[in-house]
Formats: sequence, structure tokens, C-alpha cells
Amino acid sequence: MEITQPSQAMGYHKQMKKNTPIIELKDVWKIYELGEHKVYALRGLNLKVFAKEFVAIQGPSGSGKSTTMNLVGCLDVPTKGAIFLDGQNIAELSESDLATIRGRKIGFIFQKFNLLNNLTALQNVALPLIFQGVPEHERIEKAENLLRLVGLQERMWHRPNQLSGGEQQRVAIARSLAVDPEVILADEPTGNLDSKTGAEIMDFLKNLNKKHGKTIILVTHDDLLAKHADRIAFLKDGQIIKSTKMRRM
Repeated sequence: MEITQPSQAMGYHKQMKKNTPIIELKDVWKIYELGEHKVYALRGLNLKVFAKEFVAIQGPSGSGKSTTMNLVGCLDVPTKGAIFLDGQNIAELSESDLATIRGRKIGFIFQKFNLLNNLTALQNVALPLIFQGVPEHERIEKAENLLRLVGLQERMWHRPNQLSGGEQQRVAIARSLAVDPEVILADEPTGNLDSKTGAEIMDFLKNLNKKHGKTIILVTHDDLLAKHADRIAFLKDGQIIKSTKMRRM
């Protein structure tokens, strides 16, 4: 699966140096109250992710991976602590402000694809641009370019149930790039795919990082997937217990 050049499909918000933190979590706690009981999902989490870095967050079930993803993706706010995105503390923002940042700066790729079955591949990719107020002709052009980018130019008018699992995930990747986000969050992106298709998706994510300069955060329990990253942050009981730099596969 060959990745094309970014000139038509994607631009860049700004050029950031690779040693610049784009995301920083400082002493972040997330506590859920269930009746009289408190569940500590995160316990003083500290984490930096640098611009154009590919980071894997790895840990067992219940370690806080999904909670961390939700906080970084502006889907939730911490109980206490600070989360900086491009230097702005998003922990202090309102839900409407979080939604605005989420729509402009974050791209999501999920295990279950989360495509709308009644829409074509083209319409699914264009959907985020509707919420940004992009005119229809521009939405269509951008979506077409992104589907070419992921090698689905012949499948633009197919609905999800007419596509293979790998093709659906590529549509999801194209959709995640629609607003040209600075950060892509990938939550177990190969979990519903066979090993060969999963390897193609991981190669694609690496190309987005290396050739297109996208900052990628991969959440996974899979050792083999995590090894594709520049660095693995290991979570246990809501804390980072180890951070390991990797050699690219």
C-alpha cells in the first residue's frame, strides 16, 4: 500500500521542531466515583509527546490506556492536573472549546472503524469537514484526494458493508486526516484485521509519521504493534512505569 505525496491531500498547520513537546500531561489524575467507591484510573500521570514523534502507549487491561487517550483527545477532562496541547492547558477549557480543538487538531482511528453505514466512503471522509463549515465542492475534492492517498480511488462510492475490513480502516484513516490534524490517535487500529492487513495499516501509519510529519499516539496491548513506534510508554495502575526508545521496524 503506497502512500502518495502530501501536496494535494494534506497541508501543514505549522512547522514544529521534532524536539518540541506538542502534548504534555503533568500530574494528571482521573478519578471516577461509583456510589461510595472511587476508581483511580490515572494516578499522577506525567507524559511528554514531541512533535512528529510516534509513541505507543502500552499496558494491561485497566492500566489507564483508554482514559489517557480520551484525555489527550479532548473527549474528557482530568480530575486534577494539567494537559497541554500546543502549549494550551486543555484541562481548563469548556466542553464547547474542547470540541473545537478536537475537531481541528486531533484525528481518531478506532478498532471498530466507526464509519456510518448509510454513507459512502467519500461521504464518510468528508463528514468532519461539514462540522468545520467547509464548502461542499472543497469537501468533495479533499475527500477524493484523501481516498486516493490511501489507495481507494476505485472504491469512493462504496458503502462500508461493501468494503473489506482493511479497506474500511483505510477509509477511517482518510477521515482522520480530513481536517489535517496535528495529532493522530490510533486506538488498537488493527484489532479487527488479519495479520497481513494489520501490517499494511501499521506501515501506512509509519509513513504518515515519517513522510507527512504527523504526530502519532498508538494505544495497544500488542507488543508487536508497539515496536513500530519511536518510543513505548508503559502504563500500569494509572502511571507511566517505563519509557523505552525503539529502533524502527
